[in-house]
Amino acid sequence: MINARQSGSNCEEQRFSGHPVVPGIGIGPVHEAAEPALTVSHKKISASNVSAELARLEEALARSRHQLTKLRARLAGLPEHSQAEISPLIEAYLHMLGQSRLTRGIRLRVQDGLQGAEAAVQAEADAQAEHILNLPETDRAGRMRRAEEVREIGRRVLRNLTHQPFRSFAGLAPGSILAASELRPADAALIQPSNFAGIITEEGGADGHTAVMMRALGLPTVLGATGVLAAVIPGALAIIDGTAGEIILNPTEASLEAAKTRLSAMLRTRRALARLQRLAAETRDGVAVELQANLELPFELPMIAESGAHGIGLLRSEFMFMNRETLPDEDTQTEIYRGIVEAMDGDPVTIRVLDWGSDKEVEALSGYVPLNIEPNPALGLRGIRLLLRHPALLETQFAAILRAGSTGPVRIMLPMVTLAAELRESREILERVWRRLRRKNLRMAAQRPPLGIMLETPAAALSVRQLARHADFFAIGTNDLTMYTLAADRGLPVGSKLYDPLEPAVLSLIGLIAQAAAAANIPVSLCGELASREQAAPLLLGLGIRQFSMHGNAILRVKRAIRALNMAQCEAVATAALAADSADAVREILEADRQRLTRASAQPRM
Repeated sequence: MINARQSGSNCEEQRFSGHPVVPGIGIGPVHEAAEPALTVSHKKISASNVSAELARLEEALARSRHQLTKLRARLAGLPEHSQAEISPLIEAYLHMLGQSRLTRGIRLRVQDGLQGAEAAVQAEADAQAEHILNLPETDRAGRMRRAEEVREIGRRVLRNLTHQPFRSFAGLAPGSILAASELRPADAALIQPSNFAGIITEEGGADGHTAVMMRALGLPTVLGATGVLAAVIPGALAIIDGTAGEIILNPTEASLEAAKTRLSAMLRTRRALARLQRLAAETRDGVAVELQANLELPFELPMIAESGAHGIGLLRSEFMFMNRETLPDEDTQTEIYRGIVEAMDGDPVTIRVLDWGSDKEVEALSGYVPLNIEPNPALGLRGIRLLLRHPALLETQFAAILRAGSTGPVRIMLPMVTLAAELRESREILERVWRRLRRKNLRMAAQRPPLGIMLETPAAALSVRQLARHADFFAIGTNDLTMYTLAADRGLPVGSKLYDPLEPAVLSLIGLIAQAAAAANIPVSLCGELASREQAAPLLLGLGIRQFSMHGNAILRVKRAIRALNMAQCEAVATAALAADSADAVREILEADRQRLTRASAQPRM
């Protein structure tokens, strides 16, 4: 039983706000875990000392790899879906500690620049991080994450070179709320969820790797709560609300009781959601909806299995090309796809071919992507445009997918299609590859898999009836569709209100695509971030969407929302939203509909 007031009982209640990262309520004493300061020497060395410095460097790299290998082994104790989130990040770190651009650059600084190992590590990590940040791409949040990965590895190697201690969570009382200035991804991997009630940091956001890890661990988490550490009294009681992004220090009796009530309600909701797993996703009046999962990395497959998803609606194939110095060949890609298709056990898998371009940096694609040339990469050579410029990339991927189709149903999806000519040319390449593999008597499905497209630009939406003559299915990518429609980067601060998929202009394009797909009798899914918003379910159904693809952990929440709806009301919501003059007005419509449902039925059909 938690006492209402512990140490710090004479302090007044204080409230702080940050980024809500992991929903849930945590109640417990708050303790800070500070990161030890890192001191680095910048001494020069003589030519005769190069061998010795390189030996020190190799030892530190080996020790760093050993530490990360141990971290990876610890993941076996976490739930399978948590392993799915964290493992790929550890693999990326291990790659950077091998024969990577980073380690090659460090060695050159020691050999040619006569820098000490410590100075070389810090200078090269900073230089490569700055290079990533200055790339001319639109995904600012992605650049920041990749730059932080490089700096994180640099810090680890430096601590091992200098034998300076890492952050430790030992000695903190079980059930504590952990507070820190910031948490590195490797720090987060050391956290045992059973030891803590929640996590607070002053820095960080909802999109970084640390946030990814905290979501995997499932602890209520609020990041970026400015000023909270200065107010923390060690051992004082605190409440963390990971849903609202709120932290309460030294709560009053009333605040504590309210938090306990919310915690009990969340636990009841979680149990109710678990019961939905095997129930149909259909409205009250019997309209069926297909809920599928997005797959970023193969490690996420166990989580998808737990979610109740009926197939993979978007398999992002870019993971096969990341952290590699050479392109994966046909056999390598075939093996990876087959493993995923087999794991889905008969449920369909939609594989999107490589969606890359000059807005991202991948060493294996250095001969194909013109880095630092295009003035605006978001409007340049990316998606299907890049693949048709280098058809060998597309032919290899088509061949691997066709071969993997022998083990289960697959669909092929083309990214960033804006013109019917791009789809026609891609289909010709697919037919050519299909015939070549048939002549070789390679194992494939009896029929060529469906070929569909991602609709991500206003041009594609406005040309949708022409595209429907050549496509077997559509998928609406609302993230890019919103960006291109509103001329606003999704990495912009939330307060700017420039990027919002609920803007009526975006909704109009979604409705236009759904109508054209229905007229052409081809399936259409929505696989952007909007699909995972349960509040948007009535709007999307009213616009004509019957297939959603989203992150696995959102599927049960969206299913719950769908099972509380009827189509007449969904169509009324969509009509009102299309007539609204702003995204805020659409949100008011959705909130009014939510309140109507709450009044109509406090207990939705289960």
